[in-house]
Amino acid sequence: MPGSTPSQQPKLLDDVRKVLRLHHYSIHTERSYVEWIVRFVRFHDMRSREDLFPAEPKIEAFLTDLAVHGNVAAATQNQAMNALVFLYKRVLNQALPGRINAVRAAKKINVPVVMTREEVASVISLLDGTAQLVVKLLYGSGLRIMEAVRLRIQDIDFQMKQVSVRAGKGNKDRFTTFPAALTPLLQNHLAKVKTLHQQDVAQGHGAVYLPHALARKYPHAPKEWGWQYVFPARDLSVDPRSGVTRRHHVDPSVVNKAIKVAVRRAGLTKQISAHTFRHSFATHLLQRGTDIRTIQQLLGHTDVATTMIYTHVLQQGGQGVLSPLDDLGV
Repeated sequence: MPGSTPSQQPKLLDDVRKVLRLHHYSIHTERSYVEWIVRFVRFHDMRSREDLFPAEPKIEAFLTDLAVHGNVAAATQNQAMNALVFLYKRVLNQALPGRINAVRAAKKINVPVVMTREEVASVISLLDGTAQLVVKLLYGSGLRIMEAVRLRIQDIDFQMKQVSVRAGKGNKDRFTTFPAALTPLLQNHLAKVKTLHQQDVAQGHGAVYLPHALARKYPHAPKEWGWQYVFPARDLSVDPRSGVTRRHHVDPSVVNKAIKVAVRRAGLTKQISAHTFRHSFATHLLQRGTDIRTIQQLLGHTDVATTMIYTHVLQQGGQGVLSPLDDLGV
């Protein structure tokens, strides 16, 4: 900024965080964008804001290096690009009129790993507690791991057998199915969560994080039962943004670690993660004859082409072709 001195000018990353929070970006996006901007600055050995310009060739060189030497996936390169475009357009208020002709990372089309029903049952049986309940929702409702751990009490409608996903991927809301078989287990779990919440309130805590300034608009809402997380963390922690001590939702790494242990104990060789249960949900619905458009809505896909990948999984063998060896009978 012309006329500014280093002591007057806030640090670049402080400005980045401020604008991200102003636009209600998640803490995960904030950390990711900050990480990419730090890598970008270090790559060019920048010492001041003036070193950020000219923008286009610097961005191009960084993205090309990621593709050529970093060998990153196309999605990773796109994430880096989004972070840098945010930096220049939103934080520095600088347009990017020039072309950015970076070498593009090869886009790989992956057919999702899917478990059989027997494999799903085997892994779930080897889980317990919160991890098992979360995984049952991943498979039973087709949720992403972050959508599951962020669920609030009011997002689950036992009577309508429906789960409301708020601000999912792409900041979109949607409804999906709730497995009736999970009702007694989840209600028992919520009874324990309510006791924990009451204890927190008695100790001067119990106010949960609310997005988009809802806490200011509804000052009593953070302590209300309906806004509490379905899967709260075991311990209280300090919110990195506000500095308030509160109980957050369970960390997804807790569930991911439990899944890895269960998969190993089940003796499965497939590369199974939390997302595999969502893939299996979609594939098994297709096998039962559920319409592809309905599955698209349940999963929250913008384009049905994204959902169509599951039709390929149904083609057992290469393109659904029977191997000639199977005809020999030897």
